[in-house]
Amino acid sequence: MESQQPTPEPLPWRGACRCQQLQMRLVSAPVLSAICHCRGCQRMSSSAFALTLTFASHGLEITRGDPVPGGMRSDDLQHNFCDACKSWAFTRVPQFGLVNVRATLLDDARWFVPYLETYRSTKLPWVEAPAKESYAEFPDPNDFPAVLERYTDWARRRDWPT
Repeated sequence: MESQQPTPEPLPWRGACRCQQLQMRLVSAPVLSAICHCRGCQRMSSSAFALTLTFASHGLEITRGDPVPGGMRSDDLQHNFCDACKSWAFTRVPQFGLVNVRATLLDDARWFVPYLETYRSTKLPWVEAPAKESYAEFPDPNDFPAVLERYTDWARRRDWPT
């Protein structure tokens, strides 16, 4: 193993919003872990960054509640929130068949470490992330398959599901 970080429990994983009215189950391995410092993530999370686990869309099951759209609304990025407490829960990226789940909504997120850091160009000066790959904005789309491959190798070394 690469570090003394805790390892995740076996899948499926469970998670919920702050008020527990929106609950989810994650049934497939993430394809990426990331931290994003873009202004959109800063504003929607009311924080310095957003922490994300990316899954194939079929990997997310909503087990309680009905998420509602929010944030910037577009066909490319579909941000979903709890209707009761307004927690930002996940973002669907339909053109790639992916969903980005807020990592800290997992029942146990102690093991989470971001592999990819995006929008370093707009990060707050005091933030230091342990990401293995860091980009001023996003990786070039042509390079993304290689990024995912490197993530998979890294995740295997940490005993994460892949």
